Amino acid sequence: MQTDTFDLVIAGGGMTGAMLAYVLLSQNPALKLAIVEQQAALPQQQGQAAVAPQVSFDSRSIALAAASVELLAAWGLWSQLAPSACAIEHIQVSDRGHFGKVYLSASEFNRQSLGQVIEIEYIGALLYQKLQQFSEQGALYWFRPDQIQQLHKTQSCHQLQLLSGQKISTKLLLLCEGGDSPSRQLAGISQQQQPYGQCAVIANIGIQNPHQQRAFERFTPQGPLALLPLSRQRYSLVWTVTPDEAARLIKLKDADFLAELQSAFGYRAGVFQTVGSRVSYPLTLKYSQDASSHRLVLCGNSLHNLHPIAGQGFNLALRDIAAVAALIKDQPDPGCYAVTSAYQQLRSADMEKVMSLTDGLVRLFSNSSRILALGRSLGLTALMQCSELKQAFANQTMGFTPLKAQQLKAQQLKVQQVAAKRSLSQSSSQSSELNKQGPGGQSDANI
Repeated sequence: MQTDTFDLVIAGGGMTGAMLAYVLLSQNPALKLAIVEQQAALPQQQGQAAVAPQVSFDSRSIALAAASVELLAAWGLWSQLAPSACAIEHIQVSDRGHFGKVYLSASEFNRQSLGQVIEIEYIGALLYQKLQQFSEQGALYWFRPDQIQQLHKTQSCHQLQLLSGQKISTKLLLLCEGGDSPSRQLAGISQQQQPYGQCAVIANIGIQNPHQQRAFERFTPQGPLALLPLSRQRYSLVWTVTPDEAARLIKLKDADFLAELQSAFGYRAGVFQTVGSRVSYPLTLKYSQDASSHRLVLCGNSLHNLHPIAGQGFNLALRDIAAVAALIKDQPDPGCYAVTSAYQQLRSADMEKVMSLTDGLVRLFSNSSRILALGRSLGLTALMQCSELKQAFANQTMGFTPLKAQQLKAQQLKVQQVAAKRSLSQSSSQSSELNKQGPGGQSDANI
């Protein structure tokens, strides 16, 4: 069977993989890119006329930090997503049963919003519509349903054998398959796992009165309880509890579930009136210390799968995408060592800081120690009272601090690479000139 050759191959065509493909092809129209996706195509992914997003009361949503919204705007997507999103203008952080609280308001930081919440169907439908255009232009190829079965590294490429028998090769392989990425295992990249002994219960909640764009993060002894504002007078609920409690909550009748939620949260968000379908999943911190390898990079949950506290997961993935896009722009060999090593440098610090923040919050607030509880309350009070601390905390959670640091580091690495190439070129020229000269500095032609 003939081997198809690509500049880039993305393993995984979900939210991260599709976004990565769109950004890279938008900025580098000459690229030839393929996506290997395990799931068969949905109607809106099959080249038919545009299909309206199938959004319902139960649609799942994601929280976009303010810096992530700016990235989406720079990539030409936000103007089409904005009408379907709900702004977060206020955030209240509290510790149940203790005095510490923090209030954040967009107006404090001269912003219209601290972030946005949007159903994933809107993002998915727009991305696949955009990707279809690249497919029609011959820049994008899909292999689905399919997956990488064998992976062979050479100096200049990765040679891939797919489950279907198809053979393809690529200068750079980008893994976006999720937390249990099978291709990461094939590549021999290890993953660390730390189970939290918690489960997240996910549901959408209908409320009696308008939420006024307020979001809540309430810490309880079992884990955090988050409410994010949605359109149509709803909240997106992420309720962290023990596995046994999650199983019990899932089975409750709607009225009983709402009563327990109201009891656990209180009435600051108003009266909870309706609840949609409920799902739960176990929470485990999963991450790889190696963000890249030979002609390979990891993005999204294939690299870092976080606790949902503070809603940092997909925002971290968007910065992964921004890093890849910055590094391969105008790069003749997108899989060269300069790209993969720079990606490791760009993403390591951000990833470690966000993982430390989310993991630390989980362990600090999911604890019944009275001493720790007092420390938490004092910490939240200090954050509330000190404007400098509050600004720094907001800039980090809104994504501006890590994004600006990454952009600056990317520029520095580009300058270093250009300087190194210039130095190498000058050394080569000098060596070549010396080789042309004979003894005493005479050229070979005069000997």
